[in-house]
Amino acid sequence: MKKRFLALLLAVVMVVSLAACNGGGSGSGDDAKGDVKESQYKTTYGVEDFGGTEISVEIFDRSNAPEGSTSTDNKWTRYAQEAMEKQGIKMTYVSVPRADEVTKMTTMMASGTAPTILGTYSWNYCRDYMRNDGIWDLAPFVDGEDQAKNLKAYLGENCLELGRDTEGKLIGIVARRATVALQNLFIREDWLKELGIEIPTTVEQYHDAIAEIVAKNPGGQPNTIGMEMGVISWSGDYNTTTYLYNPFNSFLNDEKSQAVGYVYYTDPHYIDYLKYLNSFYNEGLTNSEFFAATEEQLKSNFVNSKLGSFSSNVGYNVDILRGNLLMTLKENDPDAEMVAIKPLENLYVKGEYPQGAYGEGGMMLYFPKTYNEKQVAAGITYLDWMGTKEGGFVFYHGFEGEHFEYNENNVPIPKDAEYNKVDKDWLRTDIFLIGNQGYFQTVDEFNQAIAADNPGWESYTIQDYEYSMWGKLLPQAQYMYSPQSALDNQTDITLVNNEWGIKCITCKPEEVQANYDQWMADLESKCNIKQVIEDTQAVYDEVRGGSGK
Repeated sequence: MKKRFLALLLAVVMVVSLAACNGGGSGSGDDAKGDVKESQYKTTYGVEDFGGTEISVEIFDRSNAPEGSTSTDNKWTRYAQEAMEKQGIKMTYVSVPRADEVTKMTTMMASGTAPTILGTYSWNYCRDYMRNDGIWDLAPFVDGEDQAKNLKAYLGENCLELGRDTEGKLIGIVARRATVALQNLFIREDWLKELGIEIPTTVEQYHDAIAEIVAKNPGGQPNTIGMEMGVISWSGDYNTTTYLYNPFNSFLNDEKSQAVGYVYYTDPHYIDYLKYLNSFYNEGLTNSEFFAATEEQLKSNFVNSKLGSFSSNVGYNVDILRGNLLMTLKENDPDAEMVAIKPLENLYVKGEYPQGAYGEGGMMLYFPKTYNEKQVAAGITYLDWMGTKEGGFVFYHGFEGEHFEYNENNVPIPKDAEYNKVDKDWLRTDIFLIGNQGYFQTVDEFNQAIAADNPGWESYTIQDYEYSMWGKLLPQAQYMYSPQSALDNQTDITLVNNEWGIKCITCKPEEVQANYDQWMADLESKCNIKQVIEDTQAVYDEVRGGSGK
């Protein structure tokens, strides 16, 4: 039923797209009948007056607006609208629930009701829309010498090129990540010191450290979990199967296979990773019901000294959005230290310390053909304004003296973190469309500013982010490269991975190989895995300009 719905939806998209190219849909006109070779409008902010042109912009709604504001009507949307009015652009915002953005996006595109500027992290949709002539080629609005100067300066060439296909068409504007930091491996440093154990640097040392923690139980709590690996669920969402981020990467070392995904099928060392996790399970070094663990259980074990180590999002130990778990732990045990450590050495390549990272690009912004050339140019001008200090910088950092002060390195540092949370931080990442995680020129600027958001815990935050970027980074960007065959088979792949992945970890050691072999066989017979991987690799090569890099 799901596959039939997706096929029908794509067909409707094609029909609507063709109608748009023939003058149908909101805002369409004679200049919307096809791609132009060079836009007659200048898209650098401050150059062109668009004479009252109307555009609309998608904005995610996370149901977190303070009283008196909404995601579409607040201090910051009004600030942007006033800036656009100076250029003759009348702008409105369209609210889309963050958790439902893909479904809402496909519905709006199919019905011709999408706003002028749409964004998604699932780039494959944009590729399909372009192939079906449903969205604008943005090259004529961006590539010229006088076009979108601020936007191009902020994004940089590498990030801008991520949105281009092999024919030179600019499918969308890809937001630049302020940092590609993804993950940390955390451990109870105070327990290691008490037991006389050095910080582990290899997977073998990590295993032995966890074994000592479980055997000696320095926390003195019943049912202490040496290593928690169940909070990161066995998920097929991004074609990965990982329970423990950092040790996982120590068994794998190929950037392309990481980005394409399906390493459990393609990498000959994945079986070694399974045997490694199997040893933790059979030796009683981890939660015996890891596959059913929840984040709330992790948090409880963390703050009550029942957890020796775990792997999760960068900064998790002191993340203020999660309540700063280390602070709570220290209230119970002032000497406790759950800290990030550097990634572990690759098992097969000595001297390399791989770990996962985000891809350099984040959200892709694109423009439906239901709008005309002038409206697209106005929309690009809005994005160009975001590349300025008056635009995106203010969106994210606010105003000097009210929201931040510059430090000795000329980095904007939050003045009052609590005030900023209510006044702007609830919206800043969603309204600043051309940059993921904030308006920063360098990673160091980002690290200093994000640390200042958490007064008293700056050193932990800095260490978390520095260690998350230490070693050999392997971008995990599978969501960018999902072809239709991957989407069609995703549910079946997830089910097979859930079943056999858990069996491989919980079985007797001598049964791992047989279970793994059956897992791979089921992927072939039930999930068309070979075709999925072939198609995904082809998309990866296309997005990377055919270089495969």
